[in-house]
Order: sequence, then structure tokens, then C-alpha cells
Amino acid sequence: QVQLVESGGGLVQPGGSLRLSCAASGRGFTIYAWNWDRQAPGKQRELVASFTSGGSTNYADSVKGRFTISRDNAKNTLYLQMNSLKPEDTAVYYCNIDPIGRGPHYWGQGTQVTVSS
Repeated sequence: QVQLVESGGGLVQPGGSLRLSCAASGRGFTIYAWNWDRQAPGKQRELVASFTSGGSTNYADSVKGRFTISRDNAKNTLYLQMNSLKPEDTAVYYCNIDPIGRGPHYWGQGTQVTVSS
């Protein structure tokens, strides 16, 4: 069984920064892609950033230049550094793992990010 635990969310003013963490635990799982999604109230869930096993990263156009995804293999932890936050970044952020390239299979419980003055 794989467990993903997100942390680091909170309330921040526009222009501020937060760093989200996603700690993975469990045995015998592979990671084809490790992703951050978000879902705002009344909106569909969207992919924010992904980190593939080959080391490549991808970002949604709305966060390019502001968010950075990274991974610490020794700690089995994925991070999302979010800078220059905007009110439209307000959402629940989820991490997920796609083990073999067929879509996410493991999900965390989510962490709330609220950007407001």
C-alpha cells in the first residue's frame, strides 16, 4: 500500500510564497510520474506540475515561471515551491503518483492553499 501525505498549505497574501511537500511511503511501487494537481471550488481538477522518472518537468501555463516542482529521492518526497501567488491559485492541492504511465493510481488527501489579502 502506498501512502501520500501532503503538507505546507495555508493562508498567504497575494505575491507571497508557500512550499508544499508530498511524502510517499510504502513498498514495491514504481514512479513513472509524480504530479501536483489542484481543484478550486466549482472548477475541474487540473494538473499543475509533473516530475517524470526521466527527470523532466512540466507545468501548466498558468503557473510557469512562478512554481517549481522538485523531488528528494532520499526522502521520497515531492515538493512544489509556489512564488508570486495569486488569488486564482486558491485551491486544494493534491499530489499523485502514476506508477506505469497509465494515469495516476495513488492520491494524497490534499492540502488547502488560500491566497487572499
